[in-house]
Amino acid sequence: MARADVVVVGAGPAGLTVANLLRDRGIDCVLLERCDRAFIERRPRAGFIEEWAVRELDRRGLADRLVREAETQTTFEFRFEGARHVFDYAELTGRRHFVYPQQNLVTDLVARYVDRGGDARFAVRDVALHGLHTDSPSVTFLDESGKRLRFDCDFVAGCDGARGVTRNHLPADAITRHDYGIGWLALLAEAPPSADGVVFGIHPRGFAAHMARSSEVTRFYLQCSPADDIANWPDERVWRELRARLGVPDGELVEGALIEKRVLDMHNYVVQPMSHGRLHLAGESAHLVAPIAAKGMNLALHDALLLADALTAHNRGDPGRLAGYSDDCLQMVWQYQEFSQWLSDIFHGCPPTDPFRAELARARLRRLLGSRAAATAFAELYTGRRASF
Repeated sequence: MARADVVVVGAGPAGLTVANLLRDRGIDCVLLERCDRAFIERRPRAGFIEEWAVRELDRRGLADRLVREAETQTTFEFRFEGARHVFDYAELTGRRHFVYPQQNLVTDLVARYVDRGGDARFAVRDVALHGLHTDSPSVTFLDESGKRLRFDCDFVAGCDGARGVTRNHLPADAITRHDYGIGWLALLAEAPPSADGVVFGIHPRGFAAHMARSSEVTRFYLQCSPADDIANWPDERVWRELRARLGVPDGELVEGALIEKRVLDMHNYVVQPMSHGRLHLAGESAHLVAPIAAKGMNLALHDALLLADALTAHNRGDPGRLAGYSDDCLQMVWQYQEFSQWLSDIFHGCPPTDPFRAELARARLRRLLGSRAAATAFAELYTGRRASF
């Protein structure tokens, strides 16, 4: 049996941010992760980080390589009806996005935590939480060798995602879910970006998107049925549909080997409240925002920064911030959920079987592209609005 002030379950961006900040502030913690280190350092996930998040990470010493190496973007394109419409959100807000694959951020944060003496246990199994409504909670697990260990603690930070164990400790009625009724075929191509920024294709055949991940790898999405099978999407069909939905004059796609194909069932959920006794959730343990607006990793970082600050304040004799942690997070969670739904209505609103919806989507686009006030309001949400830390 051992002891830590905080047990952090999950080594994604949220868990690693919490663990690093607690360690820096002299708060003893242990980090548990069900996958091995090599796996989480190469697993492709999100790649767009809002500027406020980068600045907050950098202010805390967690973004050295990110700030040094990440490319930035200031515009995106809508492509519809055979034309391109460039949207310059930096001109409207003064803010930009950083393009930095999530696995790179995870690699940086793991190295920083471990190199500074942080206790990280990878490839653990059978994680169980005990005594969450008592003054002496604990976490048990099997380590990589199969030995059962126990850590007594003051708090548990649940950062292990939608399929993790920590979320299971909240009642089922605490989870609110929304299904979009569509799927996205998520693709990674070994191909340089075909445009300077993100491209959103709005087309009667379905939505499509292009998002740079690096100078050599590009993420693509194609709208499909949520029950679709990747076997229905041979490479030739993928590129044919991408060309049809994203193609415009002088807008040819650079093609390459497809190294990933996954069908995503597009849905959102929110756990409310995000705290349960001595357990505090962060990231996808607490909420999922479908990748429609690229908000997921940014919300995870927002949670992590607030949770680390609240745990620090509690450790120093001020419990108020931890008591208000869930409410503080959920304000931004619901703001981003609403924006994701609004954007989905534009992206997926042009089905040939529903001309009324298609006209509504076109009206929204005309207002967005024709009104500076509407464009500014959109750009502020697109680039992200943070809480005060």
